[in-house]
Amino acid sequence: MKTAPIVPARVDFSDAEVTQAPDYGDVYHARAGAFAQARHVFLGGNELPARWQGRDRFVILETGFGLGNNFLATWAAWRDDPQRCERLVFLSVEKHPLRREDLQRAHAASPAPELAAQLIQQWPALTHNLHALDFESGRVRLLLALGDARDWLPELVARVDAFYLDGFAPAKNPELWEAQLLKQLGRLAAPGASAATWSVARGVREGLSAAGFEVCKAPGFAAKGEMSVARFAPRHQPPQAPARVALAPQAREVLVIGAGLAGAACAQALARQGLQVRVLEALGAPAQAGSGNPGGLFHGSVHAEDGPHARFNRAAALATERMLRQLPQALPWLQWGLLRRERQAGDGTTLHAQAQRAGLPPDYVQALDGEALAACAGLPLAHAAWYFPGGGALPPGELARLWLDTSGAQLLTRQIVHGLARADGRWQALGADGDVLAQADAVVLAAGTANAALAAPWCAGPALPWSAQRGQLSLMAPERAHALPRLPRPLAGLGYALSLPGGHLAFGASAHAGDMEPALREGDQQQNLERLAQLLGRELPPTLLADLPLSGRVGWRSLLHDRLPLVGGLPAAVPAQRAEQPRFWPRHPGLAVCGALGSRGITWAWLSAELLAAQLCGAPWPLEASLAEALDPARFAARARRQG
Repeated sequence: MKTAPIVPARVDFSDAEVTQAPDYGDVYHARAGAFAQARHVFLGGNELPARWQGRDRFVILETGFGLGNNFLATWAAWRDDPQRCERLVFLSVEKHPLRREDLQRAHAASPAPELAAQLIQQWPALTHNLHALDFESGRVRLLLALGDARDWLPELVARVDAFYLDGFAPAKNPELWEAQLLKQLGRLAAPGASAATWSVARGVREGLSAAGFEVCKAPGFAAKGEMSVARFAPRHQPPQAPARVALAPQAREVLVIGAGLAGAACAQALARQGLQVRVLEALGAPAQAGSGNPGGLFHGSVHAEDGPHARFNRAAALATERMLRQLPQALPWLQWGLLRRERQAGDGTTLHAQAQRAGLPPDYVQALDGEALAACAGLPLAHAAWYFPGGGALPPGELARLWLDTSGAQLLTRQIVHGLARADGRWQALGADGDVLAQADAVVLAAGTANAALAAPWCAGPALPWSAQRGQLSLMAPERAHALPRLPRPLAGLGYALSLPGGHLAFGASAHAGDMEPALREGDQQQNLERLAQLLGRELPPTLLADLPLSGRVGWRSLLHDRLPLVGGLPAAVPAQRAEQPRFWPRHPGLAVCGALGSRGITWAWLSAELLAAQLCGAPWPLEASLAEALDPARFAARARRQG
């Protein structure tokens, strides 16, 4: 999907009764009241709350978020309903979202002040992304797609139970009511889905009919005599692509193999979907392999061309920041804010120009140089740097343990899985002698470098191009590190440096593919010291380097040559047609993988796990389809077909 800078809404608050949008010459809601309109038109028109009662999950899609009143009124109705569905997912698209200060002003007299305050508190950075905001301990989720609805609706993967068609009037905002856009509703509609809108414009009703809805008129709200309601009843509905079908919609128990960042994140995400999770870990405790460093970084990225890597890194970094700010328990330490140095940035002119072109907001990234950079870094730096306010550093092992502890998952250690089997519709994890270690309805491979051997017998098409990359992290003791500036926040670039609690300085890390040497090496430490000097922009004192002890840690990163993770169901067979597209490859029921997180485990793990959990149980995906395909395990086989 081609992204573009988000242009915030201009809002006119001069009329105390109704907020106006001067760029569209229209109002955000009826003068008789936003909540009253939402209850009559959208809740009432979709027969809510009655239709969500007794459901495990109910999904609503809204075509214009506006001020958020429809979401707040729906959330309030869900909260007041003793027979409410277990999980409410509210998808909404907004091309011109409000700035936080305007949203706060718009809800100064909200009928639901507590809910409005929570929405304002979680209001995301205004980037072209699908932002997942969780409320009620995750039981209410707002998936807010910022950008043009015509771009976003084809990218959404969901089975929608009710549609709220709400935008400015068709005469003033025709692009939101186009027939091609309304056609997407039919693609997204679940069987028996409903739709409602205050509009009775002929083009709107005809567009809904063409999308497979039976449309009729109903009494309108306030001064508007009529409104439109509809029920999805298509004559024919094409089958979903295999990769868009839930891998295990009836699953109740899931095995996760691996208790590092990937496995722990999957355990947490799956538990949030109401699944019972058992985690099998080969070592004696969680996060002892690639996730065992004393500290690690998390942050987004910026590229002149906003391609898949930049878009996924941004989406993952924003998701990680939101997750960390909502942790139910505190980590032992957490540093907010990260500087990433760019060697070719000079005095910052290049970075400032790039930031302006990208249109990324300052609460996501800032281009710093000069005094501002020196103040942020705690030392003078010659070249400009990106500053990510929502990035930072934390102990990855502690995060993994916290995810496991709060998920309620059963953790079984020293369980070395040598293979998988499928019997009587369930998956079995097998030991060295073929004995069954555990079984469940579904299994997730999240075992780092061990994923390659476990996945290989089950993956159709060419072998996945896994590799294991050795990394050596160096540690400098406090009595030596005090000779260098203490970094108030982590510094990254070619390598990274991080001041740990207690005074140690962590820096590195080396990268050697296919190298399995477990011992610390002097040569790698020297390389790490050279990179540290480059990051700090100064020569290291000779007295500091004299007889510097070899101290640090060796680990192995699991990665793929395209430098993106592997998330989704494993392909079960080569499709007879359209094999050049990953979504058409059939999948093994209930078999998924979450891996190849490389050196970005903290940044990537949470969004990857959330995507996998949605794919497994059939919840709306928290990532657009084109990015999910960039992570799909079938992408390499599909690419080989395209290349002939």
